[in-house]
Amino acid sequence: MKKILMIPAAMLLSTAAAAPKISAQSIIVNPTQPDLKVSVRVDKDTSGSQNPAYRVGEKISISTTVNRDAYVYLFNVNPDGTVDQILPNKLGGDNFVKANTTRVFPAADDKFTFDIQGPIGQNKVLALASLTPLNLEQISQFKTAQDTFATVTAKTQAGFAQALSIVVNPLPQNSWVSDTAFYTVASRAQISTGSLFVGTNVNNATVILNGQRLGGANVTYSNLRPGTYPIRVQAAGYRDFTTTITVRANTTTNVNVEFAQAATPAPVVSTYTVAIRSNVNGARVFVDGREVGVIANNGLNVQLSGGQHEIVMIAPGYRTSVGTYTVTRNAQLTINASR
Repeated sequence: MKKILMIPAAMLLSTAAAAPKISAQSIIVNPTQPDLKVSVRVDKDTSGSQNPAYRVGEKISISTTVNRDAYVYLFNVNPDGTVDQILPNKLGGDNFVKANTTRVFPAADDKFTFDIQGPIGQNKVLALASLTPLNLEQISQFKTAQDTFATVTAKTQAGFAQALSIVVNPLPQNSWVSDTAFYTVASRAQISTGSLFVGTNVNNATVILNGQRLGGANVTYSNLRPGTYPIRVQAAGYRDFTTTITVRANTTTNVNVEFAQAATPAPVVSTYTVAIRSNVNGARVFVDGREVGVIANNGLNVQLSGGQHEIVMIAPGYRTSVGTYTVTRNAQLTINASR
């Protein structure tokens, strides 16, 4: 969701922590049932159970409610996987929400609006509530003093989810919780096709609709002819997921796949040594969402299979580094972090 401004006038550490879970929608969730509750809604769906459509140019407002005093952080995950930080920002006040109250963004007296600009497809609004303020320096930054909205560093939804999970991982398990609202962005003109979003909790999944390969998961496929079709979702090392879905005009159909049961082990593939060199000792390194080690003596050797891998490096006081690399042989990779 892109923002257009319309101005008519003028971390606490604890030993009692639970590792966050990455859902089939690539959204972090608390694996426990904390006392803290948060809900997030868009103005066309106050129940939170629908997937309303907004056309390009329409205004949208987002509301959130908590049952305890908490700090609420709002993010919009776009159809292409990029992420916008909605709250906190420099226009709508602070992000502290009192217990059993509802805050709306933008509020009725705010001198700006949120206008839908695209891209077209499935959008997700993530609300993350915490009893204490969170340090988001490794996730988003206001690049200049004039910026009203912070820029999210991670370039993919998976990278964003991984970075956010690192922020909440040290927190007491009862002190944070998340919720998600969905909406679809449609073009201005009335269309007679539908869209499909397939969410999975593993990387490199493949979506096959009606016998035709669409591509990867966690993206929105648009311009699909309405009808009922068989769908198959595949991922190496897991059993295929199959079902039947109905594509409806001007609507996004959601399919969530949580792969849990491994299939027959995949054939052994070639592995290579990638020597990661960095100027920051102590930086944590993640490959495809899994932590593989820490930079020591300005280096870390990891074993990777051939193909593309997302490598994330995180260090306090430095910008998060996120990149996709193709491994075809033993190689050296240099990642120098900047403040």
